Amino acid sequence: MVFRSEYPDVAPLDQPIHEAVLGRSVPEHGDRPALIDGLTGTTLTYAELDVRTRRLAAAFAAAGVRKGDVLALHSPNSVAYPVVCYAASRCGAAVTPVHPLATADEVAKQLHDSGARWLVTVSALLPAARTAAEKCGGITEIFVCDAAPGHRSLADLLAGGAPEPQIDLDPAEDLACLPYSSGTTGAPKGVMLTHRNIATNLVQLDGVLTAEPGDRVLAVLPMFHIYGYTALMNAPLRKGATVVVLPRFDLDTFLGAIEKYRVTAVYVAPPLVLALAKHPAVEGRDLSSVEYLLSAAAPLDAELAAACAARLKLPPLLQAYGMTELSPGTHVVPRDARDAPPGAVGKLLPGTEMRIVDLDGGADLGPGATGEILIRGPQVMKGYLGRPEATDAMIDADGWLHTGDIGHCDADGWLHVVDRVKELIKYKGYQVAPADLEALLLQHEDIADAAVIGVTDADGNEIPKAYVVPQPGALLTEREIIAYVADRVAPYKKIRRVEFTDTVPRAATGKILRRELRARERSSQDS
Repeated sequence: MVFRSEYPDVAPLDQPIHEAVLGRSVPEHGDRPALIDGLTGTTLTYAELDVRTRRLAAAFAAAGVRKGDVLALHSPNSVAYPVVCYAASRCGAAVTPVHPLATADEVAKQLHDSGARWLVTVSALLPAARTAAEKCGGITEIFVCDAAPGHRSLADLLAGGAPEPQIDLDPAEDLACLPYSSGTTGAPKGVMLTHRNIATNLVQLDGVLTAEPGDRVLAVLPMFHIYGYTALMNAPLRKGATVVVLPRFDLDTFLGAIEKYRVTAVYVAPPLVLALAKHPAVEGRDLSSVEYLLSAAAPLDAELAAACAARLKLPPLLQAYGMTELSPGTHVVPRDARDAPPGAVGKLLPGTEMRIVDLDGGADLGPGATGEILIRGPQVMKGYLGRPEATDAMIDADGWLHTGDIGHCDADGWLHVVDRVKELIKYKGYQVAPADLEALLLQHEDIADAAVIGVTDADGNEIPKAYVVPQPGALLTEREIIAYVADRVAPYKKIRRVEFTDTVPRAATGKILRRELRARERSSQDS
């Protein structure tokens, strides 16, 4: 059967993302604070945000940024992050967000694959950015958000007097954002999200879970991740709320920002829920301003959620579900919901359809039955950049996106995700593709074979564990392998555990049988 939203349908919003976000909030809330730097207190009103966006767009256009270009944004959260995104949109360019902790090789790979011509970074990340640009060879200019010798800064660009670009965009076809996602398996791929995809997903969230004028939303989750991009940047700025920006997570700084700025809405991932529920630093802090807390990006244990809510004296924690390929939202527990079953990730957003299909035959299943989650709606991505076969494998001929996630929907429409993509590891909300790590391990001359799965550590985080088959006579150690990988990948991708084994279980086709490794892991934990 097809599960449909209980909310009225919404029409696709055919507006550029900068217009969808700022078109109403700027004239209605011009004097209201839009962005506050949680460390320095620097504040941009909606009117100032609009002016900076327009001036930067003019400077980008004068520099040569054109419709159809890709601009890479390689930066932690800052009040400049939305300015760069919306300025690029005004030029008709798509933004490809780059993880700030990515190695130079990883940045270069994304720059090359995305076809980026422009790179915006910060001075602290310039060594990696420069090396990546040299390796890629296609970058016209590197700009910096702050200041660095030899590079034009945003302040330099904002001081110019070029005219604003006048661009004719097709929201249904032109790209607004090109994040990279591993999908259900494999190496990261460019997810083509159009202006219509992202803008319509914001409309779908309206009235279900959105900030309001006067709300103060804490942005500690990264804006380069689609979760932060939508929930902490586009959605609140569309509604006239104030976004308090932190560049990275530090528990004391996080708690201090809530107290100082009287934050009302907090969006987190499960590891942060664990800290709020158990860490002693939370004791004695005044978090009374918080009205709701929402967790997404990875499964959240119902008992942990309840413990966190009880400690913070909050209503039940809210959850949401989606993925990069879905712009990202499909389900959310409404802000005013009080009847959501424990562990539910929400109900279908307006205009969204879902099927639960049998894992073996693909037959449709009804309420309560567990199978793979399929989604259809206006938020489904345009496809993977340059990878039509991967796109066809993800989205079938009828427009259903096969999430690879396993769940069931109860009779009242609440979705419960009971398992995740079989191969993808989510370390603190970041996607880690086992295939990438396996390929790297196999480059080591003393490793004959390797497989990687996700296991749970003592804090409840999923971490990458490698099963390694040494070459005959090789004298490998766990420490050596961990260091070998750590030197070559971003910190969140590091191997955290190693187990030596005589063989990696494989099917006749050569595919790694990860389920056997998971069973071995469960057996060792039980013994």
